Amino acid sequence: MKREAPWPAALWALLLGNFAIGTGVMVVPGTLPELATSFSTSIAAAGQLITAGALVVCVGAPLLAGLVADWDRRRLLALSLGWFAFGHLLCALMPTLTALLPVRMATLVAPAVFTPQAAACVGMLVAPHRRAAAVAFIFLGWSLASVLGLPIAAYLGGHWGWRAAFAVIATVSAISAFWVWRTLPVGIRPAPLSREGWLQVVRHPVLMPVVGITLLQAAGQFVLFSYFGPLLIQRLEATPAQLSLIWLWIGLCGVVGNLLATRYMDRLGSAGTAMLAMALVSLSLLLWPLGLAAGWAVLTVVLLPWGLGCFAANSSQQARLVGLAPGVASASIALNSSAMYMGQAAGAGLGGWLLARNAASWMNWCGLVCLLAAMLLSRHLARPALRG
Repeated sequence: MKREAPWPAALWALLLGNFAIGTGVMVVPGTLPELATSFSTSIAAAGQLITAGALVVCVGAPLLAGLVADWDRRRLLALSLGWFAFGHLLCALMPTLTALLPVRMATLVAPAVFTPQAAACVGMLVAPHRRAAAVAFIFLGWSLASVLGLPIAAYLGGHWGWRAAFAVIATVSAISAFWVWRTLPVGIRPAPLSREGWLQVVRHPVLMPVVGITLLQAAGQFVLFSYFGPLLIQRLEATPAQLSLIWLWIGLCGVVGNLLATRYMDRLGSAGTAMLAMALVSLSLLLWPLGLAAGWAVLTVVLLPWGLGCFAANSSQQARLVGLAPGVASASIALNSSAMYMGQAAGAGLGGWLLARNAASWMNWCGLVCLLAAMLLSRHLARPALRG
């Protein structure tokens, strides 16, 4: 059997870019206690950074896809990472939360551009039979951001303040921008999504409800996930090192869960895999009060199902969309990504609202309701009449 050639340097640069982007997107949940303390404000107020940022990515991804369609991808991707680096450096200098919020929102224009456009141009860098594997390869950057980037950012924030974490992300983003500029060929311009493709997705009887499942399950997770750090500090007196280990545990479980989902998806089907992943997250939400009451050992076990299901839920949803309508997969996956960020914004907003009203004990139950609604909708869409 002929051995495949190594991945080109440009793909490694895109992987590092996704690592920087993923870490930057998730840095606020990881440093939320330090942000609130630094600005002498409430956790709920600081949590607005999560909601506002997720809304920018949600709305920006499909809108900017049309605006940048004619750009050379070498210039576009390098500039977006450079913007991300500059934005995080500027964020680290902001004196108040009021000043930080608009800068943070402007900075998160970069993820709305980089991640989907990096995936779109990969097909022009490798042979056709390696395209799917190449897309999966560059998205390892997001998995590494969960396993390494977020725990490191949380550790830096806990010991040297959130500004140090933002500065490190700025540095990694700048290095990524330079590497992309040096390795990506000139003249890569993937074909833009057609108007007919978007309309076909919107009018499809099943695709948009599947996207709605993504929104519901993301909202259900982020009601609680956004405020892990503050809650664990309040209830279990967590140290920065312990918080970093919790983030690391969830990230490792997420990678394992995604690998298992990929391996067994042919047997379970994408809809069945999505259902199982959401059921695992629901189990952790159900048992969350027990974990808080019993301490670190039990909490680690309680979070195991959540970790196994969190990445797998979204990857199986993407596979489900591709299987339903392969011809418009680029459009449906773009909308699915927007729905994921919309869910994050809604979940973080609801969680902040509960926290501000001293109702943190309701977070897991509200999240569980969202997950159960997503599972019911998924079950409904799995009926043979709708599948046909």
